[in-house]
Amino acid sequence: MERIAKKIANHSKLILLLAVILLIPSAFGYFNTNINYDILSYLPDNISTTKAEKILKDDFGCGTLSMLIVENMDDKDVSKVKDKIAKVDGVSDVLWVDDFMDLSVPKEILPKDMTDLLYNGDKSTMMIIKMEKGTGDIKTQNAVSSIRSIAGKQAFLSGMCGILKDTKDLADKEVPLYILIGGLLILIILGLSLESTVIPVIFLTSIAMAVIYNFGSNIIFGEISYITKALAAVLQLGVTMDYSIFLFHRYEEEKLKFPNNKKDAMAHAIKNTFISVIGGSVTTFAGFLALCTMDLGIGRDIGLVMAKGVFLGVLCTITVLPSFLLVFDKQVEKYKHRTVMPKFNKVSKIIVKNYKKLAILFVIIFIPSYFGYKNANVYYNLDESLPSNFPSIIATNKMKTDYNMESTNFILVKDTVAPNDLSKMIKEIENLDGITSVIGLEKYIGPRVDQGFLPEDILSEVKSNGYEQILVNSKYKAATDECNAQIEEINKVVHKYDKEGLVGGEAPLTLDLIKIADSDFTKVNFASIVAIFIIITILFKSASLPVILVSTIQCAIFLNLGLPYYTGTVEPFIASIVLGTIQLGATIDYAILLTSRFKEERNEGYEKFEAMERSIKSSCPSIITSALSFFGATVGVGLISKLDMISALCTLMARGAIVSMFIIIFILPAILLLFEGIVVKTSKNFITEKELCEETN
Repeated sequence: MERIAKKIANHSKLILLLAVILLIPSAFGYFNTNINYDILSYLPDNISTTKAEKILKDDFGCGTLSMLIVENMDDKDVSKVKDKIAKVDGVSDVLWVDDFMDLSVPKEILPKDMTDLLYNGDKSTMMIIKMEKGTGDIKTQNAVSSIRSIAGKQAFLSGMCGILKDTKDLADKEVPLYILIGGLLILIILGLSLESTVIPVIFLTSIAMAVIYNFGSNIIFGEISYITKALAAVLQLGVTMDYSIFLFHRYEEEKLKFPNNKKDAMAHAIKNTFISVIGGSVTTFAGFLALCTMDLGIGRDIGLVMAKGVFLGVLCTITVLPSFLLVFDKQVEKYKHRTVMPKFNKVSKIIVKNYKKLAILFVIIFIPSYFGYKNANVYYNLDESLPSNFPSIIATNKMKTDYNMESTNFILVKDTVAPNDLSKMIKEIENLDGITSVIGLEKYIGPRVDQGFLPEDILSEVKSNGYEQILVNSKYKAATDECNAQIEEINKVVHKYDKEGLVGGEAPLTLDLIKIADSDFTKVNFASIVAIFIIITILFKSASLPVILVSTIQCAIFLNLGLPYYTGTVEPFIASIVLGTIQLGATIDYAILLTSRFKEERNEGYEKFEAMERSIKSSCPSIITSALSFFGATVGVGLISKLDMISALCTLMARGAIVSMFIIIFILPAILLLFEGIVVKTSKNFITEKELCEETN
């Protein structure tokens, strides 16, 4: 490492030139990486609901359904609007009353449930639009824009594709603001806590390059989720700032040893910082990779992008950042100022003096935090993360109030099932609680009518490639307990008549999302804790320190994620899965830093209380600066974002950084002092009290 460090220090200008050149292909990669806005598309391919979605798209030309409510318009004009929409690229079909009878015939002739489905008295009418591609496909999103333009202000488009369109437009508008406000807050925090006005700018520039490299290299995945896109920059900014701070502080120390040769000082700083940076980054890296154990594909999406971001952040810290520091060393020295960071003399004494009380406080905090963590409520509906004045949300609310419809589902059965059995199945489903309508061929023509006499264009709407399609509308909202119970009952009825029958649609997909998310929650937590436990065991060669450090951070996680239970806040489901892992991986560094310093001070010959005081005083500035940087990178996003899913995630991360900071500074020293004897006995390279006395004598 020493030879590499010297080469980096001796070729700073060349490294900066290469770093700038690499921004060009990174920019190309960024603009050519697709963004996926459909959370439900991350469900596994092997479950029945996703199989149903594939059949609907491939065999029935229905990637997704959308309902268009048209108010205060004559039927003849509605028909003209329908014809225009049917010609939109991305729309496979539009179903309305004129598909079943001529408009000159009074609509009262239609079956009552059909008129109830398509009309809200004389106030409005509804047409069903079948999209050719999936909900998040760019073709579908463009079609949504065209439909809204054609239909005008007196029409309201509901359905997941409309919700995703609004999500996409808002996310694309807000993401640049996330980076801007995160960067400004970090500049302020670093400007107050570091000695030079130039250093914060250098730090941000170096990390910004790593962020651009990360976003550009996402092209290897083809696409990333909008959640990953929104969070990756601020998250990478927050979690990799530690490494820059560590290197800079070490460089300042080495300059005192090599006052006449700054390149040698930097070479030694890189060499001596490398191990601590690698040790800290490996835990963060492992924490993000733990997300890849999720069955829900978005975990792998976030995990791989962020793990790659940590790797690139470390790489830039030991190459690009040293080059910036050497090239702009004169400016760094010229614009030095006093910091607002205190010395922590009184704080360290208070913590050490009251360590037993603080250890008891740990237990008092842990129990209610864990209870809140286990009982906090989450939501799974994407529309709950959007403002109520969005077009798609207004349309969704109209579907509920005007048509008593909250969700639309599909049933796919083999076309070999007897028409008489299908008629019975439809009646059973109609009798289930919350079902507003069931649209099926056998319901309207009867089981005794020979379907061979029906026109091919009508048959092709409901039968294709060995399957028959039935439409089911419900007054229950997807992800609610009532809707989930209803879906289970529909599945029982369908499988009674066709064991291979499939139920698809937003509500069944969301039910699978809930089931998989519960399983993923357990797997991710287990994987991240085990991975970090092993890393700490190897790092400290200790059997007890991994338990102490992980337990301490877990207490901070429980407190952070348990607070919503006591405040009555409902968080997005993704928060409960990924937040613990992110907080564990990103803030375990604070615990490692403090523990490493305590071990170092003990081995220097100080007894445990004095060693801990010295450890707290020396570690607190770095811990607080790092935590506040993480806080600054995320809190602004949490405050300004109108997307509740993004806002909630960033608010939790910002709060998690501060909670972890306080737990590490006040609680971890108390636990280490309380169990110091056990730690020494179960760890290598810790000087015992006996050895300490012998050295003193």
